[in-house]
Amino acid sequence: MTTENKKPQPASILVVDDTLANLQLLAGLLKDRGYRVRVAPSGTLALQAVHAEPPDLILLDINMPELNGYEVCERLKADPQLAEIPVLFISALNETLDKVKAFGVGGVDYITKPFQFEEVEARVATHLELRRQKRELKESNERLRELERLRDNLVHMIVHDMRSPLMVISGHLELMAMEPLPAQAAQCAKKALAATRTLIEMVSSMLDVSKMEAGQMQLNLSPCDWAALAGDALRTLDPLKRNRQLLLEVPATPIPLTCDAELISRVMQNLLANAIKFTREDGTIRVGLVTAGSAAVRVFVEDNGPGIPPEYREKVFEKFGQVKAPGQRRKYSTGLGLTFCKLAVEAHGGEIGVESEVGRGSTFWFELPLHGPSPGGTAGPMRAQAA
Repeated sequence: MTTENKKPQPASILVVDDTLANLQLLAGLLKDRGYRVRVAPSGTLALQAVHAEPPDLILLDINMPELNGYEVCERLKADPQLAEIPVLFISALNETLDKVKAFGVGGVDYITKPFQFEEVEARVATHLELRRQKRELKESNERLRELERLRDNLVHMIVHDMRSPLMVISGHLELMAMEPLPAQAAQCAKKALAATRTLIEMVSSMLDVSKMEAGQMQLNLSPCDWAALAGDALRTLDPLKRNRQLLLEVPATPIPLTCDAELISRVMQNLLANAIKFTREDGTIRVGLVTAGSAAVRVFVEDNGPGIPPEYREKVFEKFGQVKAPGQRRKYSTGLGLTFCKLAVEAHGGEIGVESEVGRGSTFWFELPLHGPSPGGTAGPMRAQAA
């Protein structure tokens, strides 16, 4: 059994004009060029014809009784199913053509009477080709989105399954560290445990980013002591600091803050780990909190590392976005850490950013509302829940 390739149908054109002679002329000329042509002698009948069978292109007279061309075009563009159909207005030379209005209601071009058919044919062919390209681009984008969805689902499944064996490895390495080992073996076990914990953090960040993007993670809001959160984050990363100075600047008067303590603590740890990674071993990292207006606070992590060029300051927060430090081989973030920070902060109704000067260092900051996300307000993709 053989399958014959179907030939593509010729483009469909609807010609709308209340003058019978114009309809016959345009329809005949277009049919001679191989197009499928329908005609409508009024705006009302044109709308009925379009809804019954949407054409690939419409030639639309402006001056018609009942509904003029502008009104017909406005109604077409108001319908999402029909809005993409290109409309070319028809106007006589002795008529007033309001070009601004024609384009304003959604027309893509115009032709004038009496017709020069070479011009009509050229304009029709051009806009049909543009429409074909738009359709192909839209289909390609839809296929890409579907492939991205499949990729994300596959990555999520793999990462989810990685977490359990990593926890087992981490547990056994912790048991090994408790046993008396030769110095070299103890050092190897310590490095392996640190690497495993890094992997677990990466896995957790990826899973949490997926949950936040899907709106499946809830905020557990409660009053928090920011100084305690920051202090815990500093102590957690103390083994990584070596000779770097980690300075915590606590306000003289405590500032009450309502947030999800676990998430904000992880945001702090991510920002601090990034700062440590890009600060030379004799460098200094400052962490602090200041008020930002009467209803918000700003947390900052300042380092004196290599800095980030202006063109990369937004990219570092993108999912899997990595940027090389100037003159170094290391890259900012794992591609997930700063994305997690961004989503977690925005879920609180806050914002995050970075100020940097190449060669002088960077200051990552985020602002949070003092009392948590506003009820009913925009608070990112996660749902807030009071503890």
